[in-house]
Parts: sequence; C-alpha cells; structure tokens
Amino acid sequence: MKYLLFISFCVLSLSVQSQQLNKWERFSSPDEKLEFVLTTGEELTYSVKSFLQPVISDAKLGLKFKDLGVLGTNMVFDKIEESSHNETWTPILAKNKLVEDNYNQVHIYLRETVFPGRTLQIIVRLYNDGIAFKYRIDDEMYASQVELEEELTQFAFWMNTDCWAADYGSYRSHQEAEFKKQAVSDIGPDAFIGLPLLAKSGTKYVAVTEAALKNWPGLYLKGAARTKTGAVLQGHLSKKVNEKGKIQAGTIQLPAESPWRVVMVADKQGELIESDIIQNLNEPSIIEDPSWIKPGLCAWDSWWSRGVDMTNASVKKYIDLASENNFPYMLIDTDWYGAPNRSTANVLTLNPNISMWELLRYAKSKNVRLWLWLHHEDLNRSMENAFKLYNSWGIAGVKIDFMARDDMDMVKWYHETLALAAKYKLMVNLHGAYKPTGIRRTYPNLLTREGVLGNEYNKWSYRVTPEHNVTIPFTRMLAGPMDYTPGGFQNRGMGEFKPQLNTLVMGTRCHELAKFVVYESPLTTVCDHPDNYKNQGGMDLLRRVPTIWDETKVLDGEIGEFIIIARRKDTKWYIAGMTNSKARDLSIDLKVLDSNSTEISLWKDKVGESYTDLIERKESLSEDQVLLVSMAPGGGFVVIME
Repeated sequence: MKYLLFISFCVLSLSVQSQQLNKWERFSSPDEKLEFVLTTGEELTYSVKSFLQPVISDAKLGLKFKDLGVLGTNMVFDKIEESSHNETWTPILAKNKLVEDNYNQVHIYLRETVFPGRTLQIIVRLYNDGIAFKYRIDDEMYASQVELEEELTQFAFWMNTDCWAADYGSYRSHQEAEFKKQAVSDIGPDAFIGLPLLAKSGTKYVAVTEAALKNWPGLYLKGAARTKTGAVLQGHLSKKVNEKGKIQAGTIQLPAESPWRVVMVADKQGELIESDIIQNLNEPSIIEDPSWIKPGLCAWDSWWSRGVDMTNASVKKYIDLASENNFPYMLIDTDWYGAPNRSTANVLTLNPNISMWELLRYAKSKNVRLWLWLHHEDLNRSMENAFKLYNSWGIAGVKIDFMARDDMDMVKWYHETLALAAKYKLMVNLHGAYKPTGIRRTYPNLLTREGVLGNEYNKWSYRVTPEHNVTIPFTRMLAGPMDYTPGGFQNRGMGEFKPQLNTLVMGTRCHELAKFVVYESPLTTVCDHPDNYKNQGGMDLLRRVPTIWDETKVLDGEIGEFIIIARRKDTKWYIAGMTNSKARDLSIDLKVLDSNSTEISLWKDKVGESYTDLIERKESLSEDQVLLVSMAPGGGFVVIME
C-alpha cells in the first residue's frame, strides 16, 4: 500500500539549443530564498546562495573514469528541462506524520565542446530547506559499463567557516567517531571526513550529506586547494581492493545515476533536524503491505552490561524485562549460534547452551517477540535459507553487524539484503554500518542503524561525554535514525565514571531518559541489565515513550551545548532536553506547541544529589505555559504534556 496524497504537480518543459543559453544559468527554490547557479566553460562549477548570501561558491563538478578521463570540463548547455512538484506523503517510520515534498527540478543536459563531444546530465532539486544534485550518464559513446575512478564534486566555503566533522581515518570503519569543531580550512588532503558535515557559513547553518546511495560508492570529504576567498572540500569515493589486488571505486552499468549530493540550509541549527529532505530524495516503499513493520523498544541481552551469558535463564531475564515494561521486543546478541566470524559459524544452528524453541515459547507467553544478532559474513554463507528459517520461527527481525564498509559492492549488499529480509517479513537493524542515506523510505523494514558513537563505548572508553551527546543530534542524526542504545541506569559524574562491567554511563538519570525522545530511532534498543532497572526512577517513562512520531519541533539548542526537542504522538507532546557538562537553567515557551494541556508529567534532575537521583511528579502549567527547568552538569529532563 502506498501512503501518498497528491496535492499538486506541474511540469514546465524547456528545451533550448546550446547557442541560445548563457554560460551560466540560475534556478530558485519554490519560496525563492535558495538559489543554485551552474556555470559552464573550461570548468563546470556551481554556487548556492540563501537570501543572496553565499553558501557554496564556485565549487567544481565532474567525474573521472579509467581510460576515459575527466567528464565535466569544456562543456556547454545543450538543453534544460524544468518542472515543479508538490505532494505530501506519510512515512511508515515517521518523525513527521505528513511529509511535504515540494521542490523545483532542473534537468540540465551538457555537451563537450571538444572531441569526442560526450554528454553529461545534472539533475538539480531545489527545496525550501536545501538543494540536491546528481549526475546522470547515458552517452552512447560509452560502452555498457565504465570503471569509475573518482568523483570530483567539491563544496567550497568561505575561508573563516567553522564545521563539525568526523574523520573516520579510512574507507574501512564502523563510522563511530566524535564530530569535532574545526575550521574548514584546517581539514587536510588526507582526511576521510564522513557525512553529514555541519558548517556555520555566515549566519547560515549548512549540512552536507548524500541521499539515495545505490550502485555507487559512499562519499567522503578531504581538504583541497584553497581559493582566494574560501576553503574547498573535495569529495572522494570509497574504494576497495578487487580480486586482482587493485584499489578501485567500482564499475558502473550505463545508464547510471549518482546518489544525490545534498546541501541543507537553515537559519537555526534545529531546523536541520526537523527537515525530511533526505527521505524525500529516495524512492517510495517497495513493500505493498507494511502492516508487519512495527516499531518499539527492545530489551538487549547482557553483552553490553555484564558480559556474554548465553543461557536460557539469562535470556529469559531480558524477556521478562521487556514484558514487564511493555517493550514489544527482546534482542539475543552474539553467540546464540556459536562463536561468530569463523569459517565454520553456521547461522542455521544453535549454541547448545540455549533452546530456541523454549525461548520462543517463553517469549510468546510474555507477548514479546525476539530479534537475532548476526555477523554479516556468517549470514552471507546462507542468507536466504536463514531468513526463511527465522520467518518460520516467528522471529521479528535481525541485527546484522560488522560490515564496516561503504564501497560499491557493500552498498549493493545493503539493498539486496533489505529486499530479501522484506521478502521474509523480517525487520532489520544494521550495526557496523555506514550513515543513513534515506533508503528506509524504500525499505521501511530497515528500522534503524548504528554508524554512531553510542553507549556501548562506555564499556571500554571515556569518549561518550555529555558534550558528545548534545553534538550528534545536530550532526549524525541529520542523516537519519541512530541506534545509540540509550538506557544506561548506572549514571555517574565525569569524575566518578570509569569503563567497567557493570557498565556505567556519564551524565544524570534524566540525561539518559531524555535520549529516548531526543534521539530518533524507530527501534530503540534499551541497553542495561534487568537488575539495574529494578525499583528505579524513570522506568515509568520507558513504559510510555513512543519511538515514532507525528510531529517534531526543535525548541532550542546549540551544538555541543544543549538541545530541547518536542515530539508529538497523537495528542501528547513529549519534550526533552539535555545539557553538556555545564549546569543550565532554562525557560521554555510551550505555547508554540499549540496544546491546550495544562497538566504535565515531569522527570528532572535532583540538582546537587547523586547522578542516579531524579524528581518525578505531575505539575500544572502556568497560564503563560512557560516551563522553568534546572539541569545539573550532564543533566536533562523529560516532560509529557497530557
């Protein structure tokens, strides 16, 4: 079933001979506030402006192929086709129940002025909250396939532009790192900057990322030669070593289109979080009947909190945790089918220490469904047989791990795996994964993915700080859901924290509770041990909090400092805030939520007390609907407007 309500659609087709076109052409967003300019000639360049303020200036475009050289130099306009589009649609896994897909599109046909006169197409979509462009190649002068060596796309900022970026160090990584503040001009030529990247350009906030990644390698950024006025980031494509020992980006079949290169633009940081542009740039769902796709909270066995204990008794404790707190799911992690990542590991057989039949029977009696963890290399040996078997067991979904690549072959693997999982009605959580690119719209059985420095790092490092926690909503989360695995109830201050089992987390109990609202993840994996939840404050919130939403609004925030998000489900608003290591007093205007509610449920820090302590109570709002909240260092709060 397709959830589409068409409002309007109009197409204006313009086909003009190249000699009638200018050397440059300018195009605008529906509200005429964003502008895209493409300039031809010896080099092909583009610029983006917002209210006439430069955002991206004179950045180069082009592709490089083996044996065919660079495509994107000495080009002129051949023809231009313009169209406009306006519809609303309903995502299956939503942060906004109704998504507006309103853009002006420009399909630009270019031709070389020199031999051999090849063609290149650039398709541009201008939204009110950003622009996106992609390359299309279908020239008859090529063979049916070509070897792609590199993408020459650039993003050129003003020299004094600051950014928040994660450098993953290589093409092989789990994309789990801090987003560090730095000048764009300080990014070096050897960098492996992952996407999204957030920049402050003048008065504008600009996020660079990609959407609809398919049949193409993932994109990274590095420093390039500076211009007189700006600092340039150069795109480079993920590569792998082929069977002949050669490093390559990959072979593409023609005709071919690149993923969308996305430049999100906003006056306020929070507006970027509210945007649905990434999903809008992807194809509609391939699943006709999505009724079996059900989001929710998921208990997670003892790997994270206490170490692996793969026995029936241990797994049943987590099933009980899920059942007692209205979580629909429980995840059985590593070792349920024996030691992973070995040539002999068989995902069709069981660890002799557990009885899957007994666990399935017990979970069903508790109204809980099971998820199973899988190492992707083990799964690849018998994927379809495994998915067919898990479907017959009644397994809800699979968590697939350790891919740690985004080369072209791995990108194809994502699409093939999600399609096969959908065939057998299995939901999917991808770990060891690259960042989202919006394909959950096409495959809504993909509930969430990792590619984030999350709570598991508390087990062995000091890296998951309150500063990090209030940075990733403005950076990594712009791309889509993140399986951060919140819910650590062994809360400690910075000086008290240390990596250990029983795993601790930095920040207050309310800082941890706020993650369930602030962080987007339709499947939210609750990380701690059942014993750590017994008789603890905050469990009432976990029994009530949704994981998909009808509306999302960012009320306030500053990257690395604090964030306040309001999310609505039906008639209830869930408002949550988190701060960094600084205490913070806030006055929050709730009138902007257009709610008539005067009663709230409140969870807030017990400032000055233990980090596990909190105040949990019901209150009446004042007539002006202003909420006053004090957050401890590393603190937070959650409010439900009843």
